Amino acid sequence: MGKKLYVGNLSYSTTDESLNGAFAAFGTVASARVIMDRETGRSKGFGFVEMSSDDEAQKAVVEMDGRDLDGRNLKVAEAKPMDSGARGGGGPRGPRGGGAARGGW
Repeated sequence: MGKKLYVGNLSYSTTDESLNGAFAAFGTVASARVIMDRETGRSKGFGFVEMSSDDEAQKAVVEMDGRDLDGRNLKVAEAKPMDSGARGGGGPRGPRGGGAARGGW
């Protein structure tokens, strides 16, 4: 079990501080962050919590998964490492590549 946890189904009113407080009962919280939409400044409804040890992280998953926070039942699981290609894009020609191959050459 990793130390970094994914926390989903967050209320739009949940803050970094309230997320930290909810997980502090299970050990030392190294960081707690609600992910915000860049355009609207509103929560995207999920975040990440990093616990100081694997044991604390495992206990937090068991205790917090399905628990109510700010009126929502949380989904808590070990965070998966981000794929190097997960952000999309695909370079200067877009996500599908392409170029002359789509034309009638």
